[in-house]
Amino acid sequence: MEPRHPFDAATALDRVAEGEFRGHTAPEYSNMVGPFGGITAATLVRAVLDDPRRLGEPVSITVNFAGPIADGPFTVRTHPARTNRSTQHWMLELVQGDAVTTTATAVTAVRRPTWTDSEIAPPRVPSFDEAAPFLPPEFPVWMGNYEQHFVDGAGPLAAEAGPRPDSVTTVWVRDTPPRPLDRTALTALCDVFIPRAMVRTGRLVPAGTVSLTVYFHADAELLAAVADRPVLGTARAQHFGAGFFDQTATVWSPDGVVLATSHQLVYFKD
Repeated sequence: MEPRHPFDAATALDRVAEGEFRGHTAPEYSNMVGPFGGITAATLVRAVLDDPRRLGEPVSITVNFAGPIADGPFTVRTHPARTNRSTQHWMLELVQGDAVTTTATAVTAVRRPTWTDSEIAPPRVPSFDEAAPFLPPEFPVWMGNYEQHFVDGAGPLAAEAGPRPDSVTTVWVRDTPPRPLDRTALTALCDVFIPRAMVRTGRLVPAGTVSLTVYFHADAELLAAVADRPVLGTARAQHFGAGFFDQTATVWSPDGVVLATSHQLVYFKD
């Protein structure tokens, strides 16, 4: 029997009662304070997917990081607040002891065939093999779980970092070791972009996500077609000020099809 991929081990949950799951933080995905936010968001998506009351598949999730998550066990509580004919609305909590560390809302839905079009297009970039591979730093640890080939905007992680006129990052990325793409992995990939304040200023500054929303545009068939190939991600901010900035991101398939879009609110200190 092959060992579980580190990502699957990190997001694994045991169902102990209806609407209640137990999990444990994974040191391989630790961040500056607590676990990498993407792995926490992916774990909450996993809880919805593992709940037998689920209708359809996830189409969106909003995760609010209310407080730090300590190393160790945690409980995820899921509640389908309302179920309609084709949509279902979920409320979730991640709890340690008596403290709620994370709250979330999610929407699942039965997808139906409709007219389809995209008004955005991926940037023209070198291929994954043509872009230079990035050697992840030893800290934060979670970055070692992703193979990244930056096209632009590595920020203070670049050899020659400095202030930039914009905060745009464009990067090819995939799990390492390679893993077939699914909604949990896609959720985490939407959070692999370092805080935009660091890219804009070219230096490390204290920062952390307050709220993260992911919209899933890819269906199961499209995710299966991506398999374990790298995807292209782009991210940028729109405004910095008063200790907070926003961060938007898009993840594209290697064939140029939009897989997910995301939005974040991030606090920072300067």
